[in-house]
Amino acid sequence: MSSSIQEMMQDIGMRARAASRAMARASSEQKNQALLHIAKVVRQKAAEIQKINQVDVERAKANGQDAAFIDRLTMTPKTIETMALGLEQIVSLDDPIGKISALQKQVSGIELGQMRVPLGVIGIIYESRPNVTIDAAALCLKSGNAVILRGGSEAIDSNTLLAQIIQEGLAAAGLPKDAVQVVTTTDRSAVGEMITMTQYIDVIVPRGGKSLIARLMAEARVPMIKHLDGICHTYIDADADIAMAVKVCDNAKTQRYAPCNAMETLLVNQDIAQKVLPTLCKIYQDKGVELRVDSLTRKTLEANGFQNLVDAKEEDWQTEYLAPILSIKTVANIDEAMNHIEQYGSKHTDAIITNNKAQADRFLREVDSASVMVNTSTRFADGFEYGLGAEIGISNDKLHARGPVGLDGLTSLKYVVMGHGEIRT
Repeated sequence: MSSSIQEMMQDIGMRARAASRAMARASSEQKNQALLHIAKVVRQKAAEIQKINQVDVERAKANGQDAAFIDRLTMTPKTIETMALGLEQIVSLDDPIGKISALQKQVSGIELGQMRVPLGVIGIIYESRPNVTIDAAALCLKSGNAVILRGGSEAIDSNTLLAQIIQEGLAAAGLPKDAVQVVTTTDRSAVGEMITMTQYIDVIVPRGGKSLIARLMAEARVPMIKHLDGICHTYIDADADIAMAVKVCDNAKTQRYAPCNAMETLLVNQDIAQKVLPTLCKIYQDKGVELRVDSLTRKTLEANGFQNLVDAKEEDWQTEYLAPILSIKTVANIDEAMNHIEQYGSKHTDAIITNNKAQADRFLREVDSASVMVNTSTRFADGFEYGLGAEIGISNDKLHARGPVGLDGLTSLKYVVMGHGEIRT
């Protein structure tokens, strides 16, 4: 690593740590003022944001990036408006910082409670999605944290412009610009420095592909909130409503292919397979989805005149396609479905379609994923849809934060003790 990169990152870290003190004491009014100003400017500069983003998109296309990557990188009018709406939704949320749980009097006379506090300085390392710059900064800002954002080189122009808009909002509210900093170098060694800066950064949130997460898991010294894969399943139970199953499973796969909450494997109870698979798979094939199927599913579909089916291999059950490809398996019962999810799932999001409450309850209790759903699309596993305003990421981990990480996930608790002159005897 060059000394200049190291010095730059150390300087960013020092300034973020200093800004975190100011953010911890910032009022809700200040933070909301900053967020509303950012939302206003995002809308005002929508055309400029799209124009700058197009530079990033064209460069990515020239570099041979695939369709899923380009989809994540591209900012449309809808994407930009969603960012602004997310900022306003975060404003409407209660500020968790400084809240003290009910004080309880102890035998000694002291009163004991817990206060919600910021984590401090959060480092976010992400690829391709420039909207993360706004979403992550907004959540960190509202939760009283300072943040260091290191986006991918492919989105450098978009991220730089968005960072300028954010810092304008901070300044308008009387908050330090250093509370949100974007690493402007595309040198990968900046990431290596960032993930070891334990003296400045309290937690790293990586948002990217397997190679990025694997590298950070191997090299990081700063704790992480992460998810590696989004291998999401939907299980159609024997007691499912057919029309509902078709509608929900179509949406879970085809509404968008690139997000991590898109369904990658469909599990179908053998008692309902003949009723649901032909209708559903015709929709998939009409939309150009490649079907990779086990032998029982192939038998059902071929009996109904289906062609162009691909035999599912072992690796298909453990692949996050992020593309118009779907693995389908016919299972004997809910136990086989849950065993499959346990073996191949990534603990991200899994759903059951059923009108049987007992089966639904079993699925909710036994499937060990960050989001478990009944009778709805896995595409809802999202901070905006969960009413969090936005998300800083989706965590498959179990400790501290799990699922879409919103305001509470960016805070911690500390004990506070109120005394009246008591002494320990």
